[in-house]
Amino acid sequence: MLKLHGYWRSSAAYRVRIAMNLKGLAYEQVPVHLVRDGGEQHGAAYRALNPQGLLPLLVDEENGGVRIAQSLAILEYLEEIFPVPALLPADPAERARVRALALHIACDVHPLNNLRVLQYLSGELGVADEARNAWYRHWVALGLAAVEEGLAVFDGRLSLGVRPGYLEACLIPQLYNARRFDCDLAGYPRLLELAARCEPLEAFRLAAPEAQPDAR
Repeated sequence: MLKLHGYWRSSAAYRVRIAMNLKGLAYEQVPVHLVRDGGEQHGAAYRALNPQGLLPLLVDEENGGVRIAQSLAILEYLEEIFPVPALLPADPAERARVRALALHIACDVHPLNNLRVLQYLSGELGVADEARNAWYRHWVALGLAAVEEGLAVFDGRLSLGVRPGYLEACLIPQLYNARRFDCDLAGYPRLLELAARCEPLEAFRLAAPEAQPDAR
């Protein structure tokens, strides 16, 4: 049994849900509320499982209860343990291109706009909501512009040709967050076309935040 500790609005957990759905894997969700009571991820019970205090966390009970933190590490683990269907292209150069774009989203764009960063801006630094949201939109705009250009190499294809995979699992949650903060996405036609092809698919619909059992 695979257990995924996550939160309905966590974009990192959203990535993993998409990937697991694309692979057709059964898993149990264990909600960890990021806001209630100061954030359940900071509590002793969750810290005992994941000292990083971050989401998501995958527990593979069939593999000795191994615990994998960090969404991209989880995606890599799933790709190695459950290689079919693949989330990454077979060609090494194409695999590297996919990983580069996914890493840009997950490591360069998302961390600057993560909940704990926004909470620190508002709480510790006293940044007003308008300025905080401007911060968010600035970094999202820079990041998505780079991804938009990077998608040119796929020439209108999905990252696996006719089907989505690793890249789309990272991109769709970032676009979801961008829409939440009213970011202007008109300048990213490749991203919007990709989203329009992916979001109606069952793997993405079932992974969407509002479809989760802990959605509020």
